[in-house]
Amino acid sequence: MIRTLDDLDAEGAAVGVRVDINSPVAPDGTLDDDSRLRAHVETLDELAARGARVAVLAHQGRPGGDDFTSLADHAERLSALLDAPVEYVDATFSAAARERVRSLADGSVLVLENTRFYSEEVMQFPPAEAASTHLVAGLAPVLDAYVNDAFAAAHRSQPSIVGFPEHLPGYAGRVMERELDALGDIASTPTPRVYCLGGAKVDDSIGVASTVLESGLADVVLTAGVVGNAFLHATGVDLGPESTRVLTDRAGDRLAQAEELLDTYGDRLHVPLDVAVERDGERVEVSVEDLPVPEPAMDVGSATVAAYGDVLANAGTGILNGPAGVFEEERFAVGTRGLFEGATAADYTIVGGGDTASAIRRLGLSGFDHVSTGGGAALAMLTGESLPAVEALR
Repeated sequence: MIRTLDDLDAEGAAVGVRVDINSPVAPDGTLDDDSRLRAHVETLDELAARGARVAVLAHQGRPGGDDFTSLADHAERLSALLDAPVEYVDATFSAAARERVRSLADGSVLVLENTRFYSEEVMQFPPAEAASTHLVAGLAPVLDAYVNDAFAAAHRSQPSIVGFPEHLPGYAGRVMERELDALGDIASTPTPRVYCLGGAKVDDSIGVASTVLESGLADVVLTAGVVGNAFLHATGVDLGPESTRVLTDRAGDRLAQAEELLDTYGDRLHVPLDVAVERDGERVEVSVEDLPVPEPAMDVGSATVAAYGDVLANAGTGILNGPAGVFEEERFAVGTRGLFEGATAADYTIVGGGDTASAIRRLGLSGFDHVSTGGGAALAMLTGESLPAVEALR
Protein backbone atom coordinates (compact mmCIF):
# COMPACT_ATOMS: atom_id res chain seq x y z
CA MET A 1 0.00 0.00 0.00
CA ILE A 2 1.46 3.36 -1.03
CA ARG A 3 0.73 6.31 1.20
CA THR A 4 -0.28 9.63 -0.37
CA LEU A 5 -0.45 13.22 0.84
CA ASP A 6 -3.79 12.34 2.39
CA ASP A 7 -1.87 10.24 4.94
CA LEU A 8 0.77 12.86 5.76
CA ASP A 9 0.57 15.02 8.90
CA ALA A 10 2.15 18.01 7.19
CA GLU A 11 1.83 20.86 9.69
CA GLY A 12 5.28 21.86 10.93
CA ALA A 13 6.95 18.87 9.27
CA ALA A 14 10.15 19.25 7.23
CA VAL A 15 9.25 17.45 4.02
CA GLY A 16 11.73 16.58 1.28
CA VAL A 17 9.86 16.59 -2.02
CA ARG A 18 11.50 14.97 -5.05
CA VAL A 19 10.09 16.49 -8.23
CA ASP A 20 11.08 16.21 -11.88
CA ILE A 21 11.48 19.72 -13.27
CA ASN A 22 14.18 18.77 -15.76
CA SER A 23 13.35 21.25 -18.54
CA PRO A 24 14.57 22.53 -21.90
CA VAL A 25 17.07 25.35 -21.41
CA ALA A 26 17.59 28.30 -23.77
CA PRO A 27 21.10 29.24 -24.97
CA ASP A 28 21.26 31.98 -22.31
CA GLY A 29 20.67 29.37 -19.59
CA THR A 30 17.08 30.33 -18.79
CA LEU A 31 14.17 27.89 -18.86
CA ASP A 32 12.59 27.44 -22.27
CA ASP A 33 9.51 25.51 -21.08
CA ASP A 34 7.98 25.45 -17.60
CA SER A 35 5.38 22.71 -18.18
CA ARG A 36 7.12 20.27 -15.85
CA LEU A 37 7.25 22.88 -13.10
CA ARG A 38 3.54 23.55 -13.56
CA ALA A 39 2.80 19.84 -13.11
CA HIS A 40 4.21 19.90 -9.56
CA VAL A 41 2.55 23.12 -8.39
CA GLU A 42 -0.42 21.21 -6.96
CA THR A 43 1.75 19.08 -4.66
CA LEU A 44 4.01 21.93 -3.52
CA ASP A 45 1.13 24.35 -3.01
CA GLU A 46 -0.87 21.81 -1.00
CA LEU A 47 2.05 21.00 1.30
CA ALA A 48 2.84 24.67 1.89
CA ALA A 49 -0.83 25.48 2.53
CA ARG A 50 -0.95 22.68 5.11
CA GLY A 51 2.00 24.18 6.97
CA ALA A 52 4.83 21.91 5.84
CA ARG A 53 8.39 23.16 5.56
CA VAL A 54 9.12 22.09 2.00
CA ALA A 55 12.62 21.25 0.72
CA VAL A 56 12.53 20.59 -3.02
CA LEU A 57 14.93 18.05 -4.54
CA ALA A 58 15.37 17.92 -8.32
CA HIS A 59 17.86 17.48 -11.14
CA GLN A 60 18.48 19.43 -14.33
CA GLY A 61 20.32 17.95 -17.31
CA ARG A 62 23.26 15.58 -17.28
CA PRO A 63 26.93 16.28 -16.53
CA GLY A 64 28.60 17.77 -19.60
CA GLY A 65 25.36 18.84 -21.27
CA ASP A 66 24.44 22.40 -22.20
CA ASP A 67 21.34 22.05 -20.02
CA PHE A 68 23.34 21.00 -16.94
CA THR A 69 22.55 24.11 -14.90
CA SER A 70 21.76 25.20 -11.37
CA LEU A 71 18.17 25.37 -10.15
CA ALA A 72 18.24 29.10 -9.43
CA ASP A 73 16.01 29.92 -12.40
CA HIS A 74 13.70 27.04 -11.53
CA ALA A 75 13.22 28.48 -8.04
CA GLU A 76 12.36 31.87 -9.49
CA ARG A 77 9.85 30.33 -11.89
CA LEU A 78 8.30 28.23 -9.12
CA SER A 79 7.87 31.37 -7.05
CA ALA A 80 5.87 32.94 -9.87
CA LEU A 81 3.78 29.79 -10.36
CA LEU A 82 3.07 29.39 -6.64
CA ASP A 83 2.53 33.13 -6.24
CA ALA A 84 4.65 32.96 -3.09
CA PRO A 85 8.31 33.41 -2.17
CA VAL A 86 10.49 30.39 -2.96
CA GLU A 87 13.97 30.29 -1.47
CA TYR A 88 17.00 28.79 -3.21
CA VAL A 89 20.29 27.53 -1.84
CA ASP A 90 23.26 26.55 -4.00
CA ALA A 91 23.88 23.33 -2.06
CA THR A 92 21.98 20.11 -1.45
CA PHE A 93 23.26 18.37 1.67
CA SER A 94 26.08 20.58 2.99
CA ALA A 95 25.99 22.06 6.49
CA ALA A 96 24.69 25.29 4.96
CA ALA A 97 21.90 23.46 3.13
CA ARG A 98 20.90 21.52 6.24
CA GLU A 99 20.77 24.73 8.27
CA ARG A 100 18.54 26.37 5.65
CA VAL A 101 16.15 23.41 5.91
CA ARG A 102 16.13 23.58 9.72
CA SER A 103 15.37 27.29 9.67
CA LEU A 104 12.47 27.10 7.21
CA ALA A 105 9.24 28.64 8.46
CA ASP A 106 6.03 26.61 8.34
CA GLY A 107 4.41 26.93 4.92
CA SER A 108 7.61 27.96 3.13
CA VAL A 109 9.40 26.37 0.16
CA LEU A 110 13.14 25.98 -0.44
CA VAL A 111 14.71 24.67 -3.66
CA LEU A 112 17.94 22.78 -3.03
CA GLU A 113 20.68 22.63 -5.66
CA ASN A 114 20.69 20.29 -8.67
CA THR A 115 21.10 16.78 -7.23
CA ARG A 116 23.18 15.74 -10.24
CA PHE A 117 25.91 18.19 -9.27
CA TYR A 118 26.95 15.27 -7.04
CA SER A 119 28.38 12.21 -8.79
CA GLU A 120 26.39 9.73 -6.69
CA GLU A 121 23.14 10.96 -8.20
CA VAL A 122 24.03 9.86 -11.72
CA MET A 123 24.68 6.33 -10.46
CA GLN A 124 22.12 3.65 -9.64
CA PHE A 125 22.02 1.74 -6.36
CA PRO A 126 19.79 -0.71 -4.50
CA PRO A 127 17.74 1.25 -1.94
CA ALA A 128 19.86 0.20 1.05
CA GLU A 129 23.03 1.42 -0.65
CA ALA A 130 21.33 4.59 -1.89
CA ALA A 131 20.38 5.31 1.73
CA SER A 132 24.04 5.47 2.73
CA THR A 133 25.16 7.91 0.02
CA HIS A 134 26.39 11.33 1.12
CA LEU A 135 23.32 13.05 -0.34
CA VAL A 136 20.72 10.93 1.42
CA ALA A 137 22.58 10.28 4.68
CA GLY A 138 23.48 13.96 4.91
CA LEU A 139 20.03 15.39 4.29
CA ALA A 140 17.68 12.80 5.82
CA PRO A 141 18.40 13.77 9.47
CA VAL A 142 16.88 17.25 8.99
CA LEU A 143 13.72 15.90 7.33
CA ASP A 144 10.60 14.38 8.88
CA ALA A 145 9.08 12.88 5.74
CA TYR A 146 9.80 12.25 2.07
CA VAL A 147 7.39 12.80 -0.83
CA ASN A 148 8.16 11.47 -4.30
CA ASP A 149 6.31 13.35 -7.03
CA ALA A 150 8.92 12.67 -9.72
CA PHE A 151 7.14 10.05 -11.80
CA ALA A 152 9.24 10.93 -14.84
CA ALA A 153 12.33 9.71 -12.95
CA ALA A 154 10.63 6.78 -11.22
CA HIS A 155 12.35 4.19 -13.43
CA ARG A 156 15.77 5.20 -12.06
CA SER A 157 17.20 3.68 -8.88
CA GLN A 158 19.15 6.81 -7.93
CA PRO A 159 19.80 8.05 -4.38
CA SER A 160 17.24 10.87 -4.28
CA ILE A 161 14.63 8.51 -5.76
CA VAL A 162 15.00 5.35 -3.66
CA GLY A 163 17.27 6.24 -0.73
CA PHE A 164 15.15 8.51 1.47
CA PRO A 165 12.32 6.00 2.16
CA GLU A 166 14.93 3.84 3.90
CA HIS A 167 15.25 6.61 6.53
CA LEU A 168 11.89 8.39 6.44
CA PRO A 169 8.19 7.68 5.95
CA GLY A 170 7.56 7.96 2.21
CA TYR A 171 4.52 9.28 0.35
CA ALA A 172 3.41 9.71 -3.25
CA GLY A 173 2.77 13.28 -4.37
CA ARG A 174 -0.24 14.19 -6.49
CA VAL A 175 1.54 13.75 -9.84
CA MET A 176 2.85 10.34 -8.80
CA GLU A 177 -0.57 9.36 -7.44
CA ARG A 178 -2.35 10.23 -10.69
CA GLU A 179 0.22 8.42 -12.81
CA LEU A 180 -0.04 5.25 -10.73
CA ASP A 181 -3.83 5.37 -10.83
CA ALA A 182 -3.81 5.73 -14.63
CA LEU A 183 -0.97 3.37 -15.52
CA GLY A 184 -0.67 1.05 -12.55
CA ASP A 185 -2.84 -1.76 -13.90
CA ILE A 186 -2.65 -1.52 -17.66
CA ALA A 187 -3.89 -5.11 -18.00
CA SER A 188 -7.30 -4.09 -16.65
CA THR A 189 -7.92 -1.33 -19.23
CA PRO A 190 -10.60 -1.90 -21.90
CA THR A 191 -9.78 -4.16 -24.83
CA PRO A 192 -8.77 -4.36 -27.58
CA ARG A 193 -5.61 -2.51 -26.53
CA VAL A 194 -3.80 -0.78 -29.39
CA TYR A 195 -0.26 0.51 -28.88
CA CYS A 196 0.94 3.13 -31.36
CA LEU A 197 4.74 3.29 -31.18
CA GLY A 198 6.51 6.13 -32.95
CA GLY A 199 9.40 8.49 -32.41
CA ALA A 200 13.09 7.87 -32.90
CA LYS A 201 13.94 5.56 -29.97
CA VAL A 202 13.97 2.45 -32.10
CA ASP A 203 15.82 0.27 -29.63
CA ASP A 204 13.36 0.99 -26.81
CA SER A 205 10.26 0.67 -28.99
CA ILE A 206 11.23 -2.67 -30.50
CA GLY A 207 11.70 -3.92 -26.95
CA VAL A 208 8.28 -2.55 -25.97
CA ALA A 209 6.63 -4.16 -28.99
CA SER A 210 8.19 -7.49 -28.11
CA THR A 211 7.07 -7.31 -24.49
CA VAL A 212 3.48 -6.22 -25.04
CA LEU A 213 2.84 -8.63 -27.91
CA GLU A 214 4.35 -11.61 -26.12
CA SER A 215 2.55 -10.86 -22.85
CA GLY A 216 -0.78 -10.20 -24.53
CA LEU A 217 -0.99 -6.64 -23.20
CA ALA A 218 -1.29 -5.46 -26.80
CA ASP A 219 -3.88 -6.77 -29.21
CA VAL A 220 -2.41 -4.63 -31.99
CA VAL A 221 0.79 -2.60 -32.35
CA LEU A 222 0.90 0.24 -34.88
CA THR A 223 4.32 1.63 -35.84
CA ALA A 224 5.24 5.07 -37.13
CA GLY A 225 8.16 7.50 -37.20
CA VAL A 226 11.66 6.02 -37.28
CA VAL A 227 10.21 3.02 -35.43
CA GLY A 228 7.81 2.42 -38.32
CA ASN A 229 10.68 2.75 -40.78
CA ALA A 230 12.59 0.08 -38.85
CA PHE A 231 9.72 -2.38 -39.20
CA LEU A 232 9.27 -1.45 -42.87
CA HIS A 233 12.96 -2.19 -43.38
CA ALA A 234 12.44 -5.51 -41.59
CA THR A 235 9.78 -6.47 -44.16
CA GLY A 236 12.40 -6.10 -46.90
CA VAL A 237 11.44 -2.61 -48.08
CA ASP A 238 14.36 -0.43 -49.22
CA LEU A 239 13.54 3.05 -47.95
CA GLY A 240 16.53 4.71 -49.60
CA PRO A 241 20.03 5.66 -48.46
CA GLU A 242 19.18 8.44 -46.00
CA SER A 243 16.46 6.60 -44.09
CA THR A 244 18.53 3.41 -44.06
CA ARG A 245 21.53 5.28 -42.63
CA VAL A 246 19.37 6.64 -39.79
CA LEU A 247 18.08 3.14 -39.05
CA THR A 248 21.57 1.69 -38.96
CA ASP A 249 22.65 4.41 -36.53
CA ARG A 250 19.63 4.07 -34.25
CA ALA A 251 18.58 0.43 -34.44
CA GLY A 252 21.69 -1.60 -35.15
CA ASP A 253 21.31 -5.12 -33.80
CA ARG A 254 17.60 -4.62 -33.03
CA LEU A 255 16.63 -4.83 -36.72
CA ALA A 256 16.95 -8.61 -36.60
CA GLN A 257 14.54 -8.66 -33.65
CA ALA A 258 12.08 -6.56 -35.67
CA GLU A 259 12.13 -9.24 -38.37
CA GLU A 260 11.45 -11.95 -35.78
CA LEU A 261 8.50 -9.99 -34.36
CA LEU A 262 6.99 -9.59 -37.82
CA ASP A 263 7.38 -13.32 -38.46
CA THR A 264 5.66 -14.16 -35.16
CA TYR A 265 3.04 -11.41 -34.84
CA GLY A 266 2.66 -10.14 -38.40
CA ASP A 267 -1.13 -9.94 -38.25
CA ARG A 268 -1.01 -7.87 -35.03
CA LEU A 269 1.98 -5.70 -35.95
CA HIS A 270 1.20 -3.01 -38.52
CA VAL A 271 3.72 -1.06 -40.60
CA PRO A 272 3.22 2.21 -42.54
CA LEU A 273 1.61 2.13 -45.98
CA ASP A 274 3.28 5.34 -47.12
CA VAL A 275 5.77 7.99 -46.02
CA ALA A 276 6.21 11.70 -46.58
CA VAL A 277 9.44 13.32 -47.76
CA GLU A 278 10.59 16.83 -48.57
CA ARG A 279 11.07 17.41 -52.29
CA ASP A 280 11.74 20.84 -53.76
CA GLY A 281 10.59 22.40 -50.50
CA GLU A 282 7.24 20.61 -50.51
CA ARG A 283 5.69 17.66 -48.67
CA VAL A 284 5.45 14.71 -51.05
CA GLU A 285 3.80 11.43 -50.05
CA VAL A 286 5.30 8.21 -51.38
CA SER A 287 3.60 4.80 -51.31
CA VAL A 288 5.69 1.95 -49.92
CA GLU A 289 5.46 0.34 -53.37
CA ASP A 290 7.29 3.35 -54.85
CA LEU A 291 10.24 3.20 -52.46
CA PRO A 292 13.20 3.69 -52.37
CA VAL A 293 13.60 7.44 -52.70
CA PRO A 294 16.74 9.52 -52.08
CA GLU A 295 15.11 11.79 -49.50
CA PRO A 296 14.72 10.76 -45.84
CA ALA A 297 11.25 9.84 -44.59
CA MET A 298 9.97 12.72 -42.43
CA ASP A 299 6.43 11.54 -41.63
CA VAL A 300 3.86 8.87 -42.39
CA GLY A 301 1.47 9.54 -45.23
CA SER A 302 -2.30 9.98 -45.39
CA ALA A 303 -3.00 6.33 -46.27
CA THR A 304 -1.25 5.25 -43.07
CA VAL A 305 -3.15 7.82 -41.02
CA ALA A 306 -6.46 6.59 -42.42
CA ALA A 307 -5.68 2.90 -41.88
CA TYR A 308 -4.36 3.41 -38.36
CA GLY A 309 -7.27 5.70 -37.56
CA ASP A 310 -9.70 2.87 -38.33
CA VAL A 311 -7.84 0.57 -35.92
CA LEU A 312 -7.72 3.19 -33.16
CA ALA A 313 -11.41 4.06 -33.59
CA ASN A 314 -12.29 0.48 -32.67
CA ALA A 315 -9.89 0.28 -29.73
CA GLY A 316 -10.97 -0.12 -26.15
CA THR A 317 -7.68 1.49 -25.10
CA GLY A 318 -5.36 3.50 -27.34
CA ILE A 319 -1.81 3.93 -26.04
CA LEU A 320 0.37 6.49 -27.84
CA ASN A 321 4.11 6.71 -27.43
CA GLY A 322 6.19 8.77 -29.81
CA PRO A 323 5.28 11.10 -32.70
CA ALA A 324 4.72 9.87 -36.25
CA GLY A 325 7.20 12.27 -37.81
CA VAL A 326 9.11 15.53 -37.51
CA PHE A 327 6.18 17.32 -35.88
CA GLU A 328 8.26 20.44 -35.22
CA GLU A 329 7.84 21.26 -38.94
CA GLU A 330 4.18 21.94 -39.72
CA ARG A 331 4.13 20.11 -43.05
CA PHE A 332 5.47 16.99 -41.33
CA ALA A 333 3.14 17.24 -38.34
CA VAL A 334 0.29 15.85 -40.46
CA GLY A 335 0.83 12.24 -39.41
CA THR A 336 1.23 12.98 -35.72
CA ARG A 337 -1.83 15.22 -35.67
CA GLY A 338 -3.94 12.71 -37.60
CA LEU A 339 -2.98 9.69 -35.49
CA PHE A 340 -3.34 11.49 -32.19
CA GLU A 341 -6.71 12.96 -33.12
CA GLY A 342 -7.80 9.52 -34.32
CA ALA A 343 -6.77 7.96 -31.03
CA THR A 344 -9.26 10.07 -29.10
CA ALA A 345 -12.00 7.95 -30.69
CA ALA A 346 -10.88 4.99 -28.55
CA ASP A 347 -12.86 4.36 -25.38
CA TYR A 348 -9.81 5.25 -23.27
CA THR A 349 -6.62 6.97 -24.43
CA ILE A 350 -3.24 7.10 -22.70
CA VAL A 351 -0.37 9.24 -23.95
CA GLY A 352 3.20 8.40 -23.00
CA GLY A 353 5.44 11.26 -21.94
CA GLY A 354 8.58 12.82 -23.38
CA ASP A 355 8.33 13.83 -27.04
CA THR A 356 4.74 12.60 -27.20
CA ALA A 357 3.57 15.09 -24.59
CA SER A 358 5.66 17.81 -26.26
CA ALA A 359 3.92 17.11 -29.57
CA ILE A 360 0.51 17.39 -27.93
CA ARG A 361 1.37 20.75 -26.42
CA ARG A 362 2.93 22.07 -29.62
CA LEU A 363 0.01 20.97 -31.80
CA GLY A 364 -2.65 22.10 -29.31
CA LEU A 365 -4.28 18.67 -29.11
CA SER A 366 -6.70 17.54 -26.40
CA GLY A 367 -9.30 14.91 -25.61
CA PHE A 368 -6.97 12.31 -24.06
CA ASP A 369 -7.88 10.53 -20.84
CA HIS A 370 -4.35 10.60 -19.44
CA VAL A 371 -1.20 12.40 -20.59
CA SER A 372 1.79 11.07 -18.69
CA THR A 373 4.62 13.26 -17.43
CA GLY A 374 7.04 10.36 -17.88
CA GLY A 375 8.89 8.99 -20.88
CA GLY A 376 10.90 5.95 -19.80
CA ALA A 377 8.82 5.57 -16.64
CA ALA A 378 5.57 5.56 -18.61
CA LEU A 379 6.96 3.01 -21.06
CA ALA A 380 8.01 0.78 -18.18
CA MET A 381 4.53 0.83 -16.66
CA LEU A 382 2.86 0.36 -20.03
CA THR A 383 4.83 -2.86 -20.45
CA GLY A 384 3.92 -4.10 -16.98
CA GLU A 385 7.31 -3.43 -15.35
CA SER A 386 7.72 -2.30 -11.75
CA LEU A 387 9.41 1.03 -11.02
CA PRO A 388 12.18 1.44 -8.40
CA ALA A 389 10.61 4.63 -7.02
CA VAL A 390 7.25 2.94 -6.56
CA GLU A 391 8.73 -0.12 -4.91
CA ALA A 392 10.67 2.15 -2.53
CA LEU A 393 7.41 3.78 -1.40
CA ARG A 394 5.64 0.49 -0.66
